[in-house]
Amino acid sequence: MMNSNKMTINLALFGMTQSGKSSAGNIILGSTDFHSSFAPCSVTRDCSLGRSCHFRSFMRRGGQEVTLQVQVLDTPGYPHSRLSKKHVRQEVREALAHHFGQEGLHLALLVQRADVPLCGQEESSPVQMIQELLGHTWMNYTAILFTHAEKIEEAGFNEDEYLREASETLLKLLNSIQHRYIFQYKKGNSLSEQRLKILERIIEFVKENCYQVLTFK
Repeated sequence: MMNSNKMTINLALFGMTQSGKSSAGNIILGSTDFHSSFAPCSVTRDCSLGRSCHFRSFMRRGGQEVTLQVQVLDTPGYPHSRLSKKHVRQEVREALAHHFGQEGLHLALLVQRADVPLCGQEESSPVQMIQELLGHTWMNYTAILFTHAEKIEEAGFNEDEYLREASETLLKLLNSIQHRYIFQYKKGNSLSEQRLKILERIIEFVKENCYQVLTFK
């Protein structure tokens, strides 16, 4: 949603159980809207929408300063340890239509742990759901958010080296979404620094997409 001096960016988080979706959502929002904890099972059971405070003078458009607000839809892990795939898909489908049916979705963030290789069988679940829910243009509205990116440095890699050594599954996925990705670091970065860097990248992707949105009937 956009007027002359205010813009709202709508995001949805997808990913496997314990990938860090809810934690990433809290960082983006600058809040604790979403329950996040370590557990040997899926923590998030229902979709939940969170709204950030207003970021004043965060960006400029048409020569004018724009106040930014971000809305984030957190979704259950997929596959889920307690809910069926059918239930999760229906829950997310209804939430997308309810929250973004008119205003539209700017970007789906596939949350993937940087320290867990993305392989073919694992890739099929969250990516397949994104494809089913967003439709044939899903690749134009999807980016990967790598959580636990500090593990890359601890292993002696930089980002470019990490991506060069990535699985064929991940490389193929990155190619399909025009190499839209974000690395989320916790070590040595404050929450405000993490949020700023992630938001800057998200805005880049939204601008590259000419602020287009996906709507859900």
